[in-house]
Amino acid sequence: MTVAERVSALRSLLHEKNIHAYIITSTDPHMSEYVPDRWTTRQWLSGFTGSAGTLIITQEKAGLWTDSRYFLQAETQLAGSGIELFKMGTAGTPTQNEWLSGELPINPNVGFDGTCFSVAQTRELKNKLGDLGINIIEEFDLVNEIWESRPKLPNQSIFDHEVSYSGQTRYSKLLQIRKKMKECECNFHFVGSLDDVAWIFNIRGNDIDYNPLALAYAVIGIESATLYLGEDQISNDLIQKLTEDEIYIADYGQIFNDLDKIPGSASVLLDVNRTNLNAFYSISANIVERENPSQLLKSIKNDVETDGMKNAMKKDGVALTQFYYWLEENIGKTKITEFTVMGKLKEFRSLQKNFKGESFGSIVGYKDHGAHPHYSTTPESDVEIKAEGLLLIDSGGQYLDGTTDITRTIPMGELNEEEKTDFTLVLKGMIQLAMAKFPKGTRGCNLDILARQALWNRGKNYGHGTGHGVGCFMNVHEGPQSIRQEIKDQALLPGMITSDEPGFYREGFYGIRHENLILCCQEETTQFGEFLSFETITLCHFETKGIIYELLTPEERQWLNNYHQKVYDILSPELDESHQNWLKEKTKAI
Repeated sequence: MTVAERVSALRSLLHEKNIHAYIITSTDPHMSEYVPDRWTTRQWLSGFTGSAGTLIITQEKAGLWTDSRYFLQAETQLAGSGIELFKMGTAGTPTQNEWLSGELPINPNVGFDGTCFSVAQTRELKNKLGDLGINIIEEFDLVNEIWESRPKLPNQSIFDHEVSYSGQTRYSKLLQIRKKMKECECNFHFVGSLDDVAWIFNIRGNDIDYNPLALAYAVIGIESATLYLGEDQISNDLIQKLTEDEIYIADYGQIFNDLDKIPGSASVLLDVNRTNLNAFYSISANIVERENPSQLLKSIKNDVETDGMKNAMKKDGVALTQFYYWLEENIGKTKITEFTVMGKLKEFRSLQKNFKGESFGSIVGYKDHGAHPHYSTTPESDVEIKAEGLLLIDSGGQYLDGTTDITRTIPMGELNEEEKTDFTLVLKGMIQLAMAKFPKGTRGCNLDILARQALWNRGKNYGHGTGHGVGCFMNVHEGPQSIRQEIKDQALLPGMITSDEPGFYREGFYGIRHENLILCCQEETTQFGEFLSFETITLCHFETKGIIYELLTPEERQWLNNYHQKVYDILSPELDESHQNWLKEKTKAI
C-alpha cells in the first residue's frame, strides 16, 4: 500500500470504532528512541523515517509534528502523502494538542496504542484537552489491523556485560536501587526502559539497531528481582549467574499479569515518563512516582567505565584517522558518494578490537545535505562527493568498553570567506564550552550560552541542543543531564560524559557541526566552593584549513594546539609510518 492508502485504511477503522483521532508516536512499549522494526509504526504509516515525530490521524485530516532536525527531510518524505507537516517550535505552528482542540468535537474519543504511550504523555493529553471532555481509548493497536506483514518481536541472544567492563556488579547496583526504594518506602520497583534494565542487571543484547539492548522489563523487590524477556534468548549459564543474585527469569509477555498480582497493600516505585500506560493500569498497588534511580546512577561513570570510554575513544580515533587519510588520498581519483563514506567508516571501525557496531546511523551530509542536522542518506538522495564544498560527518561506534559519538566538518576544497567564518564561529563555541570551569550545582542550561555566544554575536544560531549524555556501551543519547537552552534541573556532576556539539546550518548550501565528548571532572575547591571542569576525551583532529585564525582568541588557539598535540601523542603509536606522518601534519600548531 502507498502512504495515502495506509492512512485511508486507518481512517476507515476510526469511523468503524467511532474514534475521532488516533495518535502514533515514534516509540515502543519501553519509550525507546530507537525501536525494533515491529514498532516502526509511525514510519510505516507516514513514510517519514526520522527518529522523532508524532503522527495524528483524524477522520478528516492528518498531521505530523517533528523538530528542526528533520524539517527538510520531512518535507521531502511527506510530499504527496496528504499528511501536513507541522514544524515544532516555529512561529505560528500549533502544538499537537492545540491542533486537536480545533479539530475535535466535544466529548471526543482519542485513541492510541496504550503500550506505546507513557503515563506522562497521557496525562498531558488529558490536561490540555480537558475542556473538550476527552475520552481516552487506549486498548486498540489499530495499525496492527492493517499492517499485514508486520515484523515479529526480535529474538537475539542476551549476553553478560562483564564487571571488567561495567566496573560494578549487578548485586551492588541492586543494593543502590533498593536503598532508593527504602527511602521512598517502596516494596517494589518497576523498570520499563531498556537502558535502565541493561545497566542494573549488567546485560546487553542485539534487539535494537545501534543500542546494545534486549527487550525486557524488570520488577525489583526487596530481596529478589524478576527479569521479563524472551526466555530462549538467554543462556543457562547466564541464568545461573543471575539466580545467584536472586534474579529470576520470566517470559516477556507475562509482565502485565504479574504486575496485576502485586498485593494492593504494597507500594511500587516507577517513572511515569518511562512506563507505558498499560503497565501502569495493570498495577493495583500504591504507586510512588519518581525518576528511575538508575537514570542518575548510570550517568555517573565509575573509574572502570571512564577508562573504558577513553580506550574506546582511542580506538575510534585510530579508525577515523585511517578513514580521513583514505578520503584525502582517494577523493577525485575514484567515485566516492555519501553511501561510500558510510560504508568506509564502518569498515575502519570494524577493524578495532571489541567493535560491536555503530552507535547510530551515520550522518554524511555533503554540501546542502549538511544543512539537515539529522540528514539520512537514501538511494535517491545519495550524491557524489568532490574536491569542493563542505562535508559533514556525524558518526559513532559501539565497543564493549565504551560508546563514541563524533562530528567533523571537512573542507573538501578551498572555502570562501563566509564558509570559513561560519566554520570558525562554530569551533569557537565548541572550544569555549570545552574550556568551561564552573561551580558544583551548575546545570547544562547555565553553560549552553558558551557554545552559542560567538554565533549570537554575529546574529546567528542553531536550533538543536548543544549536548546530550552518552552511555557506556549503551545508548548514545542518555539522561538525565543535557546542555541546552531549555531549563532542566539536573546539575552536571563528576563522571558524567556529555557531547559538545554546536552547529550552524545554511539551508540550501551547507551545514557545519563540530562535536567532541567531554567528561565532567573535579577541578578545585576554593573558599567560594567546589569547582568542576571538562576533559575532552574524543581523539580526532580538526581540519585547520577551514579556520580563520584571527577569529580565535589566544586561549582558544592554545586549547586547539594542546588538543592536537594530545591527539597525536595518543594515536600515533597505534599507526603506521604513513598515517603518523599524515596525522603529524594535520595536528601541527597554528
